Amino acid sequence: MEEILYQAIPVLDHGFVRVVDYLGNDAAIVQAARVSYGAGTKQARGDEGLIRYLMRHRHTTPFEMCEIKLHIKLPIFVARQWIRHRTANVNEYSARYSILDREFYIPSPENLAVQSTANAQGRGEVLPQAEAEQVIDTLRTDSEAAYEHYLQMLAGDGRSGLARELARMNLPANIYTQWYWKIDLHNLLHFIALRGDTHAQFEIRAYALVLADIVSTWLPMAWRAFADYELGGAHLSAAQLKCLRRILNGEKVSQDESGMSAREWREFNTLIGRG
Repeated sequence: MEEILYQAIPVLDHGFVRVVDYLGNDAAIVQAARVSYGAGTKQARGDEGLIRYLMRHRHTTPFEMCEIKLHIKLPIFVARQWIRHRTANVNEYSARYSILDREFYIPSPENLAVQSTANAQGRGEVLPQAEAEQVIDTLRTDSEAAYEHYLQMLAGDGRSGLARELARMNLPANIYTQWYWKIDLHNLLHFIALRGDTHAQFEIRAYALVLADIVSTWLPMAWRAFADYELGGAHLSAAQLKCLRRILNGEKVSQDESGMSAREWREFNTLIGRG
């Protein structure tokens, strides 16, 4: 972690993630857990074995002993998704006090896609090259025009420009903002699990994957346990577990008698390799 401390790790076209400070390591997780387990645990179970046990049984408190503070630069529309994770401390760059930079997120052509027909909040097929170039041109033109109007409103007639807190309302959601974000490991792993998933929006997923790399460097034992039990594992409902046991016993189970909806039945079969 010391090698990447204060270094800006690039994300998207103008964004970055920078580690500002951190507290704890794998040993801190183990230390906190052993306060609960009492004397003698050290001999009974190794550090990594204990971390895996904690992760497997969802004993989350020891993971909260580790914290990290990050300086993040990201588009405003990504920030509005990100802020839904309310288990962190956030201090954002204020456009009431300062003038925002002329920097906008412009997607690459391969990241421009039509609306998905299967997922109301997702993307479908990638746009044809000509259409993608037209979208990019529109985004650039509109972003630059909005920023020029922003500067004009700030300047006013040369003596009394519009207040910064009002002039900012015309800026597009793809302009970049910055914030300091402090979070404990337990909640950071939850963020990575959700936003690093393949179903997450590409732009926020790009940040989540950088955070995943940081955690794997910072806490290798905890990351291996998390990758095994959470990222690479699966959680079954009572109905799914009952069906799986019946299948393992050689029974044939149909969706009608499974107690699952059609969608859950499809997900279950995909999960066990029968999709």
